[in-house]
Amino acid sequence: MQFPLDPAAASQTVLWGALLLGLLLGALAQASRFCVRGAIADWALWGHPGRAVSWLLAVATGALGVQLLVSLQLFDAARALPWSPSLQWLSHLAGGLVFGYGMVLAAGCPQRNLVKAGSGSLRALVVLVVAAVTAAMTLRGLLALPRVNLLDAWTLSLGGSQDLGAIASRLSGLGAAPLRWLLALALAAAALALAWRQRATLNRWHWAGGIAVGLLVPAAYLLTGFIGFVPEHPETLEPAWLGTQSRRPEGLSFAAPLAHGLDLLTLWSDKSMAPTFGVLLALGVLLGSFASAKARGEFKLESFQSPRDMAAHLVGAVLMGFGGITAVGCSIGQGVTGLAMLSAGAVLTVAGIIAGALLALRSRIGHAVASASPLKNEALTPAK
Repeated sequence: MQFPLDPAAASQTVLWGALLLGLLLGALAQASRFCVRGAIADWALWGHPGRAVSWLLAVATGALGVQLLVSLQLFDAARALPWSPSLQWLSHLAGGLVFGYGMVLAAGCPQRNLVKAGSGSLRALVVLVVAAVTAAMTLRGLLALPRVNLLDAWTLSLGGSQDLGAIASRLSGLGAAPLRWLLALALAAAALALAWRQRATLNRWHWAGGIAVGLLVPAAYLLTGFIGFVPEHPETLEPAWLGTQSRRPEGLSFAAPLAHGLDLLTLWSDKSMAPTFGVLLALGVLLGSFASAKARGEFKLESFQSPRDMAAHLVGAVLMGFGGITAVGCSIGQGVTGLAMLSAGAVLTVAGIIAGALLALRSRIGHAVASASPLKNEALTPAK
């Protein structure tokens, strides 16, 4: 296979590659219980660090992989959203806070609910539909008004990439590339040190799940930023990144793709609509988790246990749909991909997500215990 590919081949390769990455992520997340919300809850409520270590391993592995791609000039990271020169700091913080609160009420982020839906959870399926509708409304509907006018207006123009290496370079005068490598290596060292310290509490899935999910981040950028890149599109005579919704290199993310998937399903006959990387990635996660759950004998149909249970999930879905779009990414889009890209916006978003999740856990756990809610056993227990 010679690169660059022709536009049709590049687009098809990106779409099939997205489905493959989604299948892998779905199967891995179902088997390992990889979950950012679960990582926060496990450590905050019971002091179990397993999934938090797995999360950090994913970010560190992704950061090293991304820096390798950047160093080998296999994709233009400056064209990816995590390296945008505009820092929407209030949107990142507020969106992350709302998203973090919502993912606790909804018993998982969009990625986790895709996995649970594939494993038979009807609750998760309802959450995904409501989150998709809300995300679409936040992108360009009624909820776009407060997002754009009240939050996105507070934007800092950095005069260059918002990745931490570039920011440190502008402040210190040192080269951005070595600073990025230094940050990525420091992140990897911290992840390994924490994993070694907590090794007695970790199982093989904590290690395998975290490292494997982390490797999918550079794989996504290699697919969308290199394989799907055409230096000169024959129709526009301009550089083009094919198969992605944003027409940029894209990593793992699920907030906006839910909205785009809803658009595709409801406007299927519109010739301007076409499957994209994020939509196929989400579909792959759903199918991969289904296959894994079936193979492991863990597929089980589940529904809401009470009106209160349903109300909590619906409110959480709305908050996630709004927060994920506002923060320019979800707990995977910012909490794994964005952090792996060393994005300042991702740091702000993740700070908001953690704060929102902790606030929700503090308010929800008493209700769950008092009412013997199945949420307590399903979503808040540590992974085994």
